[in-house]
Amino acid sequence: MRFVFHCLALLPLSLNHLLGALAGAAAYLASPTYHRHLRENMAGALGEADAARFRWAAVASAGRMAFELPRIWLRTLEAAVTMVAEVRGQALVDAARAANKGIVFVTPHLGCFEITAQYLATQAPITVLYRPPKQAWLQEMIERGRQRASLHLAPADLSGVRGLLKALKRGEAIGLLPDQAPKVGEGRWLPFFGRQAYTMTLAARLSETGATVLFTWGERLPGGAGYRIHFSAPTVPLEGDLEARAVTINHEVEALIRACPGQYLWGYNRYKRPKGVEAPPADPLDAVAGKF
Repeated sequence: MRFVFHCLALLPLSLNHLLGALAGAAAYLASPTYHRHLRENMAGALGEADAARFRWAAVASAGRMAFELPRIWLRTLEAAVTMVAEVRGQALVDAARAANKGIVFVTPHLGCFEITAQYLATQAPITVLYRPPKQAWLQEMIERGRQRASLHLAPADLSGVRGLLKALKRGEAIGLLPDQAPKVGEGRWLPFFGRQAYTMTLAARLSETGATVLFTWGERLPGGAGYRIHFSAPTVPLEGDLEARAVTINHEVEALIRACPGQYLWGYNRYKRPKGVEAPPADPLDAVAGKF
C-alpha cells in the first residue's frame, strides 16, 4: 500500500480524481452495506428525487477523496497548497486572527477536508483533532502528511482535548470534524437531517471558550482544476447551553451539505449506535441502524 500511495502522489490531480471516481463506483457496487447506507442517508436527508440526482456524484466523490490523499500527504506543504485555486471568506479568518481569541474551524466530511488545514497552516499554527487508524502503515502516512511545521496533531482523547484548549488559550487555531460518531460518553443524541444521530459535543464545548467559530470545506473543482476553499461564519449565533450549541452546529453543517450534496461522504454510517450507547427511544430507526 505504501508503494501504491507513492505512485498516486506522482499523478496529476485530474488523473487521481478519475481513478478515484472509478474506484468509488466499484466500491459502491461491490459492498451491499455501503450501498445501503449511502442510499438511505441521501434519501432521508434530501428526498428521493435529489438523492437519485446526486447519488453518482457522491459515489465518485468518495473515491476521489481516497485517491487525492497521497498527492496531499506525500508532498511538501508548499506543493500541496498550490492545488488551492480559490479562497472564499478569507476576510473572516483575518478578522478572527486580529481578535486574537483563538479560532475553532469546524470542517465536515464535505469535499476535500484535508486541504483546508494544509492551507491554514501556511498562514499560522493550527492544531487538528484526529482519530488514529488501526492500520500502522496508514498511521505513518497520516503523521507524515498532516504533521507539518505549523500543523500539529491532537489525538481524539483527553490529552488531545487539552492540547486543543492550550492552543486556543495561545490565540491559535484548531480544527475538528463534527459529523463523525464519537465514542460512548463523548456525544449526545441530536437531530441531523431529521434523524437522531449520536453527535460530538466537543465543538460546541470549545465554542464556550469565547473563540471564534468558523466553518470551512474544500470544494473539488471539475477536471482536477484544484480546490475552492470556503470559510463561513455561523448564520445564527452559537449560544445557550451545550446541547443548544451542538444542535446549531448540526444545522449549520446541514446547510453546507445541501449547498453541495454531491461532495458529502454519505456512505459513512452517521446514524450508528456506538458500542455502549443506548439508542434514543424516540427514534426506533436508530436501534436498527446501530446493528450495522
